[in-house]
Amino acid sequence: MMHIVLAESEIELVPDKIKNHPAIKSENELLDATLHHSAMKNIEDAYRRGRPDIIHFFLNNVMESVLNKKGMLSTYIHTRNDELIHIKPETRIIKNYNRFKGLFSKLLMEKAVPENTPLMWVENKSMEEFLSEMPHKKIFFSRRGKRIRIHELGDIMNEDVVIVIGGFPYGYFSESYVSMADEIVSIGDEALTAWIVAMEAIVAYENVLKF
Repeated sequence: MMHIVLAESEIELVPDKIKNHPAIKSENELLDATLHHSAMKNIEDAYRRGRPDIIHFFLNNVMESVLNKKGMLSTYIHTRNDELIHIKPETRIIKNYNRFKGLFSKLLMEKAVPENTPLMWVENKSMEEFLSEMPHKKIFFSRRGKRIRIHELGDIMNEDVVIVIGGFPYGYFSESYVSMADEIVSIGDEALTAWIVAMEAIVAYENVLKF
């Protein structure tokens, strides 16, 4: 089984500090740097926040993978606010970006969707707590990691593996949990998007399982 987590993902409801800014249409909407850049100038870490598009692309790719369809993938979204979103394998991700944002704003407010038989739900959990519960090999993907070639990825994967990918556009993982990695690797000389890294990892694991 592969457990894949998008760590420190920049998906959040509009912070209280800027809810009264003219750029904000609703206090219950997701922070989106494309729409709210003028309001975000004075918030902490503004350069990397407000990127629900990263989560949207990531989920649309990994949830459609062969690995997920065969029930061999567990997918999680960890947010900057230490919320851990669990996503059932049968979840169909909305392709329309605006509808996706509406669904995830509801998820962050209500903590589960749909209400009675949740396909996605939220618990308060840090990356340290999440990783400490996982007894499997933990592989982080980062440009700061050891450079390996894509065809070598399968060589470092165990039968059960935890894949950690950053859900932010700039910067690096928080140092508080990096020491928990068994391997930190880089698969490109240039920056790669989270969803491309995820798919390379998934395909490598599918090859390990000989799908």
